[in-house]
Amino acid sequence: MESEDELDMQDAHDDDDQDVVSVDNDEDDFYSGGDDDGTTNTFAFDSDDADVADYEFIDNASDDSDDIASHRHQQNYTILSEMDIHQRQEDDIMRVATVLSITKVAASILLRYHNWSVSKVHDEWFADEEKVRRAVGLLERPVVEYPNARELTCGICFDTYPCDRIQAVACGHPFCNSCWAGYISTSINDGPGCLMLRCPDPSCAAAVGQDMINMLASNEDKEKYSRYFIRSYIEDNRKTKWCPAPGCDYAVDFIVGSGTYDVTCRCSYSFCWSCTEEAHRPVDCGTVAKWILKNSAESENMNWILANSKPCPKCKRPIEKNQGCMHITCTPPCKFEFCWLCLGAWSDHGERTGGFYACNRYETAKQEGVYDEAEKRREMAKNSLERYTHYYERWATNQSSRQKALADLQQMQAVHVSENDYHRLLASELLEKLSDIQCQPVSQLKFITEAWLQIVECRRVLKWTYAYGYYLPEHEHAKRQFFEYLQGEAESGLERLHQCAEKELQVYLNAEGPLKDFNEFRTKLAGLTSVTRNYFENLVRALENGLSDVDSQGTCSVTTSSKNLGGGSSKGRGGRGKGTTSRSSSSNRNIDDAGRWSCEHCTFSNVKSTSICLMCHQRR
Repeated sequence: MESEDELDMQDAHDDDDQDVVSVDNDEDDFYSGGDDDGTTNTFAFDSDDADVADYEFIDNASDDSDDIASHRHQQNYTILSEMDIHQRQEDDIMRVATVLSITKVAASILLRYHNWSVSKVHDEWFADEEKVRRAVGLLERPVVEYPNARELTCGICFDTYPCDRIQAVACGHPFCNSCWAGYISTSINDGPGCLMLRCPDPSCAAAVGQDMINMLASNEDKEKYSRYFIRSYIEDNRKTKWCPAPGCDYAVDFIVGSGTYDVTCRCSYSFCWSCTEEAHRPVDCGTVAKWILKNSAESENMNWILANSKPCPKCKRPIEKNQGCMHITCTPPCKFEFCWLCLGAWSDHGERTGGFYACNRYETAKQEGVYDEAEKRREMAKNSLERYTHYYERWATNQSSRQKALADLQQMQAVHVSENDYHRLLASELLEKLSDIQCQPVSQLKFITEAWLQIVECRRVLKWTYAYGYYLPEHEHAKRQFFEYLQGEAESGLERLHQCAEKELQVYLNAEGPLKDFNEFRTKLAGLTSVTRNYFENLVRALENGLSDVDSQGTCSVTTSSKNLGGGSSKGRGGRGKGTTSRSSSSNRNIDDAGRWSCEHCTFSNVKSTSICLMCHQRR
């Protein structure tokens, strides 16, 4: 039944004429460096063909940008508006009603009971129709009948009414319009449980359909019921979720088993389908949950208190030392005076114990091991706090840098839309201005938007790598070295790209006329974008593989793929990373047919006459 359910949902995707926003598919994601031939992904690169292809893109950026966009944005989810949801509901109800030959009201009751799974409704119905009818309250025959009655007694208020003022569902139990209206209103105001409303008779389980709601409920109650009805289609369906962004009314229909869980809504908010936290690839949901809990928990407050304060020996309240003297007086009502070092009463101190800034008692006791345990606990707390602060500061800094980059990206765009829709954007005033100054068509300036999109995405990835690093076990030294090497390479590449896009671009925006070196700037920015993407491909791939390229002996085992474009180098800064590579030492292999040579460090394609890479400034 599971597979048929997925097939039904897939058919719905194919049939509906929706605006589809797609994200990373298994390997073909924002970092489109995956191999099609199944070869092993690596961190060493020796393909000069890859460099040639990379910089053919740079020379023809405007022609190829749409192709790149379509390559990146593989379909694996659909953004649904309220109108889309309503249309899908109607389609599913009509499909069930047609196949089972029942009314639309009965079909909607069946679908709600089976969490809007069309295939499950079909399976259960054809397996045992009678059992399904009893479970959902779809009775074939009335329980009570009054064929010739002109007046009937209401089962709630026990007043007698003409038949035209009495209503009943399939069971036939009679209730007056007024009592029905009160019963329905109370149920709707109690919450979404009104969607599974049953007959008011305590002994009856007959279902109350939407036709009864529309006939007897007030306009306000009808609107509430309609909202519950719409929301149930999303919240009861395991393949759909609401966008978690505050104030967003869009929903997401996700193709289960399609690889990555990153989703970007039309409101521009990116989140993880699995845990609904903000998008955090390549870090797993468990690590993200622990990190978010740690950031909000009281544990770090206690660590700070332990590391920076001592308890009063009398009342045990924590005290932070804020002056140089070791003579401490606790706050009222305690007012106990004691020595900060040995925590002994100050009345026992004086010149013989070392004066106001030292304590011979403490030094002697420390040498005897009296304070070893307390000092050890305090030192451990201080080290833990410093380590957490190191990772948190960098996590938060990259988050703020990403927000700033998003603001800069929006200046390049005509309207506020999602990052994945860049190929449909119109030119902004900023690009128009640059186009006028540098005498370049706007279509030739897409490389700038491409760079900012890469910066925004890389800042997000880099931010979460610090959460990953915090939970990486301390004893796995080889993995930590390899991780820090890859993280360092990616971060340095991103900083070069960010500086170029943020500061060097201003030179051309503030120029009074076209500058001769604008094409060189285009090549540099597009090249940095490509190289930075390569660095982050390596980082993302390594973290998603659990740094499995580091074997038990602490060495990095990597194989080479001719298709894999990358910016990683096995040499590492400061001796980090003991990786071995299969890159050829022959410089002739790095020269293409046009005479350009590919840098071994960053893969940038340089002109033959230069001996130092224009991108990373490494010597040939």
